[in-house]
Amino acid sequence: MSLFGSGKKKEEVKVEPACACNGKAAAHEASSCCCNNQQEENVCDKDNKITSIKVLGAGCKSCHKQFENVKKAVEELGLEIEVEYITDMEKVMAFGVMSMPAIVVNEKVVSMGKVLKSVEVIKLLGKLGF
Repeated sequence: MSLFGSGKKKEEVKVEPACACNGKAAAHEASSCCCNNQQEENVCDKDNKITSIKVLGAGCKSCHKQFENVKKAVEELGLEIEVEYITDMEKVMAFGVMSMPAIVVNEKVVSMGKVLKSVEVIKLLGKLGF
């Protein structure tokens, strides 16, 4: 018997959406695509391009700062994407985010619970392959 979690650690299982079609994230095998390769509104990301960036927050000072930092990073990278700021808790919860601020790229949560500087956002997007 283990007390206070000192025993075996549970193995984390991570399911990532392979495609974000019609604004809904769907978990599929990496080789499949829920849009069946239809080029509807360019939601299926075949060229590894950023199609949308969202900052999820409660409207607090930290969340506003994250939004400004992400906008600055997008500007520095020369991307022509409008950064969306979402404060509607129903929409935030749909992403499964429990701590804010959070950054969502192409309908996938890439950061949460921490205010990233614009330089850190640029590095994060680089690590993601964008």
